[in-house]
This record gives sequence, C-alpha cells and structure tokens, in this order.
Amino acid sequence: MKSTQYYPVLMVGDVAAASAFYQRHFRFRPLFEADWYVHLQSAEDAGVNLALLDGTHETIPAEGRGRVSGLLLNFEVADVNAVHDRLVAEGLPILLPLRDEAFGQRHFITRDPDGVLIDVITPIPPTAEFQAQFAEEALPT
Repeated sequence: MKSTQYYPVLMVGDVAAASAFYQRHFRFRPLFEADWYVHLQSAEDAGVNLALLDGTHETIPAEGRGRVSGLLLNFEVADVNAVHDRLVAEGLPILLPLRDEAFGQRHFITRDPDGVLIDVITPIPPTAEFQAQFAEEALPT
C-alpha cells in the first residue's frame, strides 16, 4: 500500500473550539470546515495536517464513538524555548515542564481542550548511552 497522505483525525466534543485552539496556538489553517469535521493544515508546512471530527458523528461506528484518549501528538519545532514561552503567555497548561532528555529531546507537554496531550520538541544531541539506539540518519545533532 502506498499512502498518498497521512494525518491524525481527533474525535472531539466541540469541533469549533478544537479548531480555534489549533489555529490560535499551533498556526493551523482550515482547508475544509463543517460543523462536524474540520481539516487543518499547518500555515508553515503544507505536509503537516490534522483533522477534527465530532466524536458522535454517524460516520464513526457506534463502538468507536467518543473522544480521543491515550494519544500524544508530537510537534517538532526549531525553537522549543520560544514556543514554550508563547504558549505559557497564552495561558496553556504546562503538564510537563520544559526540560532536556538524555534520549535527545528538549521538550514540554501541554494539552488541548479535549485532553489530548501535546509534546512540543526540539531535537538535541543524545547522551552517548542513547546514541547507539538511533539509526545513523535519525541521530539528532
């Protein structure tokens, strides 16, 4: 199977509120908007897409209806410190404070209005202990 596009679709309780959140705080723009579904695209990178779906919509099988749980969205950015400072100033909750990880990330975690965790990351060089676990082309520098 050759995929032509891949993006997560989050089942949410309030599509409009979730859409406004991702547009305001993460610079997405709508490509399609309905009261039950919104397709968002990053204003900075057309390859980054996210969709929001009313978790009770009839297109979802009954056993799968509801809201997102057990999901962590990663946004890799050039300057995690600047994003952290901006989101703190905008009043987002910081669930994991900004910190460096030995496995090669400087990051923090916040959440969206439906409780989806959002991990904002800038890759950093990992410690020697973790370097061997990376494929050569994936090693952060």
